[in-house]
Amino acid sequence: MSRIGKKPVSVPAGVTASVDGQTVKAKGPKGELSFVVNDEVLVKMEEGSIKVDPRDDSKDARSKWGMSRTMIVNILLGVKDGFEKRLEISGVGYRAAMQGKNLQLALGFSHDVLYPIPDGIQITVPRPTEIVITGIDKQQVGQVAAEIREYRGPEPYKGKGVKYAGEKIVRKEGKKK
Repeated sequence: MSRIGKKPVSVPAGVTASVDGQTVKAKGPKGELSFVVNDEVLVKMEEGSIKVDPRDDSKDARSKWGMSRTMIVNILLGVKDGFEKRLEISGVGYRAAMQGKNLQLALGFSHDVLYPIPDGIQITVPRPTEIVITGIDKQQVGQVAAEIREYRGPEPYKGKGVKYAGEKIVRKEGKKK
């Protein structure tokens, strides 16, 4: 039994949510999102909260039960507060800057990397070594952060590269004489 799935999802203040068949829609101060729940999971609105239940006792339905509740929570939190990921750049000459609607990254290559910012995502560069990614869709914010980090992930010897804020890099010992 899913312990997460058993809890009803309360709709936060300032957010309007509606359930139409298998589609859950949420509208809040940051924007509007919707999520289509899998057919093996039953969704209903009752007393200002959203209740999620499996249709039967199959393993497939039970595995999608908790995930569906978590996705509903994420869209409700996204339209209310939004999500944020921070990236840190370390290394001599490594820096980031905004160039119009693109993020320009100097990561030690022979050329600068231009990353086009997708719709629904805002990227700011408060310092040349820090990137802040914000948006209302948690999956999209994480995907953009992962794509930027992928250009030059942190290496284990000096720790140079792009890493998540707070990420601990396991360092290796260098050569010995």
